[in-house]
Amino acid sequence: MPASLALAAAVSFAVVGDGIPAPLTGTPGDAVAGRAIVVDRTVGLCLLCHGGPFDRTSIERAQGNLSTDLAGAGRRWSAAQLRLRVADARHLNPDSLMPAFHRAAPDADRQRVGAAWRGQPVLSAQQVEDVVAFLVTLK
Repeated sequence: MPASLALAAAVSFAVVGDGIPAPLTGTPGDAVAGRAIVVDRTVGLCLLCHGGPFDRTSIERAQGNLSTDLAGAGRRWSAAQLRLRVADARHLNPDSLMPAFHRAAPDADRQRVGAAWRGQPVLSAQQVEDVVAFLVTLK
């Protein structure tokens, strides 16, 4: 299995209000790594639904319009709010189209998931922190 597809167990987190105030890891998020996750269509898949302030070159030119534009995300939401939206947006809205990127969903919640990925979060705790670190820079 390629390193980019390495699986990790979901870590538990406490939701307070509309956010997850405590980081999921002891290592601060890396905004550069977070940006790479957001634009990589084999990891985060964020640009399938979201548009944002990205160069219109290569893979970044095909941005989605099904959901909020990521421009200004760091102005609209705190790190805690972004963390919950990335980790499990369905906590806020059970009908959200946004996947729960850091929740090991029961198999019944995941359709057509390969056996190697069942019961695993889409993004590791560190990847969530990296994405949050990037999103808060989008003022």
